[in-house]
Amino acid sequence: MIFVAQKSTDETRVGIKEIAKGTDAPEHFIAKIMQDLSRRKLVHSIKGPNGGFYMDKSDLKGSIADIVKAIDGDSIYTDCVLGLKACSEKNPCPVHFEFKEIKKNLIKMIENNTIGDFNDKLDTGKYFLKNK
Repeated sequence: MIFVAQKSTDETRVGIKEIAKGTDAPEHFIAKIMQDLSRRKLVHSIKGPNGGFYMDKSDLKGSIADIVKAIDGDSIYTDCVLGLKACSEKNPCPVHFEFKEIKKNLIKMIENNTIGDFNDKLDTGKYFLKNK
């Protein structure tokens, strides 16, 4: 999504091949993810030879949490870091209480940052998405 946001600054549409190449991810994987995000209206898509994916200014206001929830559901809020089904405050796994603070900070970060925020950071040139 951040890659698409970066490419969308001048109303350019980005195809699956370019997204896959730009993020070092398999095309099939990117196609499924982008299709799902488009269906959930987190990114726009246009079919055809001049088609592709893009984001407009209102899309940039969406939180990173919206994207995480669209792809992974609410697991970041509810699941045990070790994958145990019975982990809880009353029945904690060995790292439950240590991870609780990390989880709280991670949730705060994804809820308080938008795609636009990440886009702005990348525009400064101090940050990167991919090693050159």
